[in-house]
This record gives sequence, structure tokens and C-alpha cells, in this order.
Amino acid sequence: MKKGITEKQHFFLIIKLIILIMAGNIHPFNAQTKPSEDRETDPQVVKNLEEWQDLKFGFMMHWGPYSQWGVVESWSLCSEDEPWCRRNMDNYVEYVKAYEKLKDTFNPVKFNPESWAKLAKEAGMKYLVFTTKHHDGFCMFDTKLTDYRITDVGCAFHTHPKANITKELFEAFRKEGFKVGAYFSKPDWHCEYYWWPYFSTPDRNVNYDPAKYPERWQKYKDYTYGQIEELMSGYGKVNILWLDGGWVRPRSTLTRDIMNWAGKKTYNQDIKMPKIANMAREHQPGLIIVDRTVTGKYENYRTPEQHVPHQALDYPWETCMTMGGSWSYNPNDQYKSTHKIIHLLVDIVAKGGNYLLNVGPDPNGELPSGAIQRMKEIGHWMKINGEAIYNTRPIPPYKEGKTCLTSLKDGTAFAIYLADEDEHNPPGKILLETIQPDDGTEVFMLGYNKPLQWEKVGKGVLIEVPEAMVQNPPCQHAWAFKISTAKSTRK
Repeated sequence: MKKGITEKQHFFLIIKLIILIMAGNIHPFNAQTKPSEDRETDPQVVKNLEEWQDLKFGFMMHWGPYSQWGVVESWSLCSEDEPWCRRNMDNYVEYVKAYEKLKDTFNPVKFNPESWAKLAKEAGMKYLVFTTKHHDGFCMFDTKLTDYRITDVGCAFHTHPKANITKELFEAFRKEGFKVGAYFSKPDWHCEYYWWPYFSTPDRNVNYDPAKYPERWQKYKDYTYGQIEELMSGYGKVNILWLDGGWVRPRSTLTRDIMNWAGKKTYNQDIKMPKIANMAREHQPGLIIVDRTVTGKYENYRTPEQHVPHQALDYPWETCMTMGGSWSYNPNDQYKSTHKIIHLLVDIVAKGGNYLLNVGPDPNGELPSGAIQRMKEIGHWMKINGEAIYNTRPIPPYKEGKTCLTSLKDGTAFAIYLADEDEHNPPGKILLETIQPDDGTEVFMLGYNKPLQWEKVGKGVLIEVPEAMVQNPPCQHAWAFKISTAKSTRK
């Protein structure tokens, strides 16, 4: 509670905020202020966060044995009455047995991490986040702490020379200049120290009270710590530890809105993040840690999921979003159009965020053809317009009509005009009322090296696009204009 605010005032402020959230006027991720005590102070982490914000476009992959069924990752094991927990079997016990036996037949013999890395690079992506372990507990790395892993002798793929999938992916992507991130689920529904077989599993949470059985919970903490240490010490340079399963957290951090999605249990699921963070950074100095939704010291950047905030945020953030409707492989998935993905990227970057775009590989170890096509098309656009995306920061008012604004640290500004679906040519004139070039400034359309004519209009600028460029644009979907020196005129 802030000093100077009475308990009664604080109560009514909270009630007002909850009402606004429930009404859809505020999303929990859209809060503008991150408390100063939650902001990272380690100089190396701060530096790495700044560099990460320059990358703008990342590649995420949810992949595991569940891809053989084309079902949602992990969630069908959870007994919550949610659409994403649906099963194709009435008998839960038999379903779990069948799900876990997917390990035996998982054999992605067409896995080629080098081709994935080259494709992601061609798409203009700069960093990778890979699911080393999802909530189902299956490890896509060579852990020594469980046999529920890709390299176990019971897995059909274990004899393959690239069986340690996480290691192979990290090495392939690093060779292409990528930063790499390890997605790791804090809850593990296969581990007997989280879901104790003695009890049923009514929801996503630990199914016993850690306070009542502290020895068992300690074993789970040790297990989690041990697996994260394996990833931090045996897989080369890791830039990001991306922790999912935000309901595994100290009870003191639980709030009403969190319990609305994490279940009503108020068990203290504290896995001792300070200890984990210290260990991880001993192995990986300057490591960015993303303890998703658990506000505090170990959520170095925030990750709004499947949506874009309505406005710029004053802390590092990243929209994580699927290319289709599913995080994992779905043979009937419907992918967003290239047009839509490019517009999302521009919108996110103009608000100061990064875009982490997810694709689920198929059970053979290949990326779906629809995803490949879109990544190549995005890459074509990025080769022309990447200068307006990478290394940029927001410039007020971020968007004016159909035009998004970005800026480099040297004062160079970019105006990115977002075309409608049926708009294949840029307009002949673009009027911006909230930014104005300095005298003598040169303005270019990216893709052409010929300066454009422009004039000051009020506090803004009118840019003229020659007819030849209008009729023969350098790309589709959006056109970027580079303004060598400009300032926002918005108060």
C-alpha cells in the first residue's frame, strides 16, 4: 500500500480497477507502471534487456510427442472444464496412459534444426524460445532426472544423432546469430512430487498441500532446480530463461484476478525463485529471466499472450502469439495471413514491444508448409523494411490513422503505412499531423534510394510519393518512409 493512501481509499481503487478490467476497458498486462522495486538493476541484465528490445522479432516453437495426435500441448491431461482441456476419450486414466505412451512412438526423423534456423533468419527473426519442457513434463533435452525424455531408450528417437533436440536447436540457431531462450514449465504434471499419484488431479495446481507435506514439496523444488541447472550449464550460451505456469508462485503474490485463471486453491507453491535465479546467472551471467505473470524481480519483461496492448508500455514487453489457432501442431490449423502478421509486427514494434511468433512443428520434425510460406513472405518484406523495425523505439503518438511510427536512437523516424487487404499501391500523398522533419531532412520510401518531396503543413508534414513508386511499390502489405531527422509535435 502506498504511503498517504488510507486502507479504505486503497480498497475502492482496487474495486474500480477490477470493474474496469471486467468491463474490458483495461487488460491486466496494460498497466502502465512497473514499480521501481520490480525493475532489474544488475547492469549486465539491464544491458541485455536493452539489446533484446532491439531484436523485435522472435521465433517460438511448442513441440513434443503430443504432435503425433495433433492435440493441444499438455492441457488434455488437466481435469478443468475448459475448451482447451477437451479429450477424445471418456476414461481419464486410460487417456493419461495413452498420452504418456506417445513417448515410445515419437520419432521425428526429418528433424533438421539447421533448416529451421535458416528459415527463421530468412523471415527476419532474431531470437528463439523453445519449449524444453511443457506442463506434461516431457523433456525435449537430455535430463538426468527423469526417463520421461526425448533421449530415453524407450523413445523411438533416442538413437538419432540429433536426439538431444534442445541442444541441437540451440547450436543451430546460435550459428545463425540468434539469441536463444529456454521455455521451461514450472508445473510438471508427470512428476510424482507435483501431481502425487496418491491423490486425484482436479486442476492444474499441485494436488497436495505443500505446507502439510513439506518433504515432498522440497523434492519438487530440488527437481525443478536441478533441471533448470542442467539447461543453464550444459547447453551453451542461453540468453533467456522463459518460465511458464504462473500459478506456481508464492502465496503472497496471489491476487483475485490470478486466482480466476489459476484455480481457487491458495497453496503456497513457492519454488524459491531467488535461489534459482542466482544459480542460473552464475552459469549464465546477465541472463534475462521471465517468470511470467509473477510480478517482481524475476519478470524482467512481460509477455501479453495472444493479444497486443492498446498502448505503449513503459517497461520491456513481448507479445507471444500463435501463427494459427494452436500453440502446438494441428494438421487443420488456419494460419494468419502474411498481411495480418506483418501488420501485427508493425503495431507491436510501434508500441515498443517485441513479437514472438509461434509455430508448432509436425510429428515428423518438419515445419508445416503453410508456416514456411508465410515466413518466406515475411522475410521478403523485412529485407526491404527491417530498418524501420530493428533497434527502434516508440515515438508518440505511435500511430496516426493507418500509419505507425518508430524511431532510432539517433533521431531517425519511420512512418509505416499499413495497407488495407485490397490496397496494393501506396497513396500518392501521406499527411502526418503529429511529427515534423527538421529543415533539410531527406525522406525516402524504403526500397528506393530516391529522395521524396515533402513540405511542412501546420505542425505536421505532407510526403509526396511519385507516381512511378505508387505504381511499382517495393513490397506489399505496408510501406515504410524514412525521415532522417524528425520530432513528435504531440504535447
